[in-house]
Amino acid sequence: MASPIPGDREKVTSKLPGQLRARVKVRAAEYRLDMQDVVFHALQAWQTAVPRATVDTSGAPPFSTWLPPGVYEDFKARCIDRGVSYIQGLAQALELWLADHPSPQEEHVATIHPRRRIMANQKGGVGKTSLTAGVGQAYAEGSEYGGPGQRVLLIDFDPQGHLTTQFGVDNLGLDSDSLVKHMTGEAKGDLADLVVPITDERFGDRLHLLPACADGFVLDVKLSTIRAREAALERALEPLESAFDVIVIDCPPSLGLAMDSAIYYGRRRPEEKTGASGVVIPVQAEDSSADAFTLLTGQIEDLRQDMRLEIDYLGLVVNMYDSRRGFIATSSLQAWEEIGDPAVIAVVPDRKEQREAVRSKQGLLVYDPKCAQAVAMRKIAGALS
Repeated sequence: MASPIPGDREKVTSKLPGQLRARVKVRAAEYRLDMQDVVFHALQAWQTAVPRATVDTSGAPPFSTWLPPGVYEDFKARCIDRGVSYIQGLAQALELWLADHPSPQEEHVATIHPRRRIMANQKGGVGKTSLTAGVGQAYAEGSEYGGPGQRVLLIDFDPQGHLTTQFGVDNLGLDSDSLVKHMTGEAKGDLADLVVPITDERFGDRLHLLPACADGFVLDVKLSTIRAREAALERALEPLESAFDVIVIDCPPSLGLAMDSAIYYGRRRPEEKTGASGVVIPVQAEDSSADAFTLLTGQIEDLRQDMRLEIDYLGLVVNMYDSRRGFIATSSLQAWEEIGDPAVIAVVPDRKEQREAVRSKQGLLVYDPKCAQAVAMRKIAGALS
């Protein structure tokens, strides 16, 4: 409701989720704006914008501010036209304002370098692809879904192309342009032309995929003939970097030159803080994962020493975990947790939803956004922020 007072503004009382209010307050301070001015501009913009997704306002505490006379009445009329409550309309308006006013600090970081997450393990079948897809989706989820709404590029660096097919996208043909050709100097066009948007209202236009190509099976051979081969992936991706906040790479199960190039790409660059980019290692709670982990970390350490690189371990993810498998599973999990560095940042349960999402050619966070695995993906993305 609105209560007139002397002057050119009136008091408006509604309700607003506490977390949303806190985010708006911080962003308003970053832009040096009064809260009442933010609300005014948000309500004005919302009335002419495309209808937004529903915001969870259950249990929202009271909220009040001051607006010019007539503004709230016009807003309420628009809410009636759209069939939403005044509380819902206000929440949507402020989410829209946040999306249109990104943090200046985040924008500055993005203009320096995108954060790079290298999903790597020499062992196949540990869930590199599902983690790449899930974590990328978690970064790209819009603020109306509680996500950070970041611009994300997923790169299918595995010539098997499982990440590509998981999203229902065709792998690139052998006679077409590809990431491999851009790495080896054989490209004929722009790499950006190969990038495919993954469209869903949860992600807006923020989630993109660079598909795989079977020519990746001969990448190691081709890299052996070029100079500065460790930097080949970085040279190829550099033209795309300014368009994204986060780049997540699904690596092949290999310890060859292609992996060297991926690890080099995830190194800490001179302007970056520790942990801004680096390697995420998916593992399973079983003995063969430990052997593969040792081989991968050995390769990373060799690159560190030979090229004097700073390469950060961003963490271990114990994937497809099921304690019902008994002592092997539980004792292996304990062993991973005892390593300490890199730390276990999440344990992803073995559930059917991920397999069903792959079968349906949908992202997990679209297929079942509230399942335990989807919750784990958001936890991983948060731990890596």
